[in-house]
Amino acid sequence: MLDAQVNGMPNTSRGGPLQGVRVLELTKVWAGPYAGKLLAFLGAEVIKVESNSNLDEMRAYGGVDINHAPYFLSINSEILSVQINMKTAEGLQLFRDMVAKSDIVINNIRPGAMERSGLGYEQLREIKRDIIAVSIKMFGNDGPLGHQTGYAPCFAALGGLNSLAGYEGGPPLGVNHRYGDSTVGAQAAYAAIVALMHRQRTGEGQFVDVSAVEGMSSMVGDSLFEQGLTGKSAVPDGNAHADMAPHGCYPCRDGTWLSIAVASDPEWHALCEGLDRADLAKDSRFMTRAQRYEHRSGLDEQLSELTKEQDVDALANHLRALGVAAFKSQSSVNLIGDQYLWGRDFFRFVSDNKEGARPILGAPWRMSKASASISRGAPDLGEHNAYVYREILGLSDEKLQELIGNRIVD
Repeated sequence: MLDAQVNGMPNTSRGGPLQGVRVLELTKVWAGPYAGKLLAFLGAEVIKVESNSNLDEMRAYGGVDINHAPYFLSINSEILSVQINMKTAEGLQLFRDMVAKSDIVINNIRPGAMERSGLGYEQLREIKRDIIAVSIKMFGNDGPLGHQTGYAPCFAALGGLNSLAGYEGGPPLGVNHRYGDSTVGAQAAYAAIVALMHRQRTGEGQFVDVSAVEGMSSMVGDSLFEQGLTGKSAVPDGNAHADMAPHGCYPCRDGTWLSIAVASDPEWHALCEGLDRADLAKDSRFMTRAQRYEHRSGLDEQLSELTKEQDVDALANHLRALGVAAFKSQSSVNLIGDQYLWGRDFFRFVSDNKEGARPILGAPWRMSKASASISRGAPDLGEHNAYVYREILGLSDEKLQELIGNRIVD
């Protein structure tokens, strides 16, 4: 039985190591909400502050119903929603009242917006001395480019990832997914937890300044290090790997693909045995890793001919039994039906007002103790107004109706 709500109120005793921690979110799109979701998956009570006049764009992507948009549904599980018109003085004061009863404030809104609203870190400290403020910006909050805004493709381009993605010998093609958003979101959640640990030890809150570009640059450190040592610019290299050969994706039957990575000569011999081509191991072009890497184009052509008519699952199982790292390249449909992931409870059933029970991607960790329950889907806009205004702020029903009538609760 789903226990996301009791008598119309959210279940705020979900367990988890962050139970009792309250997080206010002024976030939009992906990176900020992703950080909030990870904290919620650890048991924090995460309250998203939004309004009809200032919606999260994700409530509009992929649908016409702001409570039914697939992108928003996918990234806001276990989040509470409260409406505040932050463009009004009374709305700003309500937000300040919430800050006084919270532990963390996360924002990824435009640079300078918090400060212009009187919600910069120093102003938040005046409200609650030990508050932790986490700010996610493209370039952080200072420097000559601290005023710039951007989306995940911008993070990947400016952080150096795009210059490495492409076919070997070709131009940079970049990455067409939200790797930048999810990476910086996870880094922000990590930093927020570390700040909580510091506060527990010292009693001090702090300002956490997260740069999305720096977050992406930290993910390509090996390429930067190599360039610094050798002076050779890092360029797209397809699936090539300097320390492994073969290393790539090879076609199999029915449009499927098999990923193979060979790190040593014994593994190479095992691969040749598994493909019934022991003679390849004796080919003068492929006898050592260095030779295989040098002749990788011809090697990939040979392997593709050997795999293209084979069943990907059977071949992957056969090669792994011989000690070769070989795995099917999963499609999204494959992932949804993956019994291993279902068996590990990676997929969780949650319930929300419009969708009913549906599966989501759960937390990518397992905790033997103090694991948080995950059972509530993404919130409708303002779904938890009553809980926030009555239970947390202690306002009367009459006052709440007045706020709604004056469009402060918008």
